Amino acid sequence: MTPAQMRKLDRELREYFESMVEGMGRQERRRALELYLTGLLLDGERKSVEPMAGRLVEDIRQREAVRQRLQQCVSVADWSDDEMRRRLALKLEAELPKLEALVVDDTGFPKKGEHSAGVARQYSGTLGRTDNCQVAVSLHLAGERGSGCIAMRLYLPEEWTLSRKRCKAAGIPSQVRFQKKWQIALEQLDAALEWGVGKHVVLADAGYGDAREFRDGMRERGLHYLMGVQGTHKVWPPGAKPQKPEKVQGKNGRPRTRYVAEGVQPWTIEDLALQLPPEEFHLVRWREGSRGEQSSRFAAVRVQTAERHVQRAPPSEEVWLLIEWPKEEKAPTKYSLSSLPADTPLKELVRLSKLRWRVERDYQELKGEVGLDHFEGRTWRGFHHHATLCMVAHGFLALRRALFPPEENTLDAARSAPPPSAPAAAPHRPLPALPAQHRRPRTSSRAVTNLIR
Repeated sequence: MTPAQMRKLDRELREYFESMVEGMGRQERRRALELYLTGLLLDGERKSVEPMAGRLVEDIRQREAVRQRLQQCVSVADWSDDEMRRRLALKLEAELPKLEALVVDDTGFPKKGEHSAGVARQYSGTLGRTDNCQVAVSLHLAGERGSGCIAMRLYLPEEWTLSRKRCKAAGIPSQVRFQKKWQIALEQLDAALEWGVGKHVVLADAGYGDAREFRDGMRERGLHYLMGVQGTHKVWPPGAKPQKPEKVQGKNGRPRTRYVAEGVQPWTIEDLALQLPPEEFHLVRWREGSRGEQSSRFAAVRVQTAERHVQRAPPSEEVWLLIEWPKEEKAPTKYSLSSLPADTPLKELVRLSKLRWRVERDYQELKGEVGLDHFEGRTWRGFHHHATLCMVAHGFLALRRALFPPEENTLDAARSAPPPSAPAAAPHRPLPALPAQHRRPRTSSRAVTNLIR
């Protein structure tokens, strides 16, 4: 990288940080927030407070003062997570190219002990098992060229909400009540729409798509969805016209109230998929990945869902049932339901369903590059402050990578630069709390070189 490129990146970082922390308290707090963001972006194996403080200073005598400032700004200070996430969401909405989806998912954080907010023995898809962990529900903006997380909230198991004493010790606000994960996701979507995020199609796996209330919530908000479901769900097969039976005059007994279709009963999705003729399945290629061209066999048919049919629930509107059946498998492997229009091509349904992979990439980068899972505190506020700052740091990376692909990205060019001889990177910001003679210049090429891996 040339000095001019370094100065350009340094200026962009300054403008980005300032746009996120403006108005978040006094100048000292805003500078501490910028320091925390810088620590998250600097190379380093751990992104908890103490190691970050060590990397932000060169004089070891300054380390404790910086550690205290970072600790106070993330665990104690009362600044607005919602406002910072709103700014991040609107920036990604405006600047990430070709956004087309809102993606809902959750991720786990293994924990020891029982005092960290929301920790419990619970299932985590991240871990692939039931273990002692925290789980957080997140919302992401995504397109083929980039994605970023715009909301994250801890899921609070019901056992926590039954103990006010335990909640108080972890700093959980009294208004926080037990909610299912899909209910948390609905609140996140409502907030994003209120901020001005576009009405993109909503993607989710079966952990959310299995809840008809969640899918119906998308339609009530004017949103389309494409979500995974289990094969045990029941649907009215293609061509069925379920209707409420008419009351027969003069006939004794209780009239039928379940919806019926002439000569047809609801089928499980799995049974319906197995009955489809082979010519309904087509080879679809959706992306050129690191392991080569990605493709599989898919079929898509129009159905109406029949959940709680025996409890007299009405059928849904007509929706797409997308079925994936790889050629080497003996049975279909994945099912999705989608409210997208009836003229949506099969290839487009497949492409959008596979766009959920962006969330896995976000989680890898949030944890691997900016230390989302490195927070060592126990409190509700501390976790959410740390998560918000990680999302903001990751947002900068996401924008740079989307707008400046690897072959022209100055961030990636910095990777090939020789490492500095000093054991720690110079701080990107001056440290207002420290004596003037210990402060670094406002702009530092060495700092920029080491800001991003």
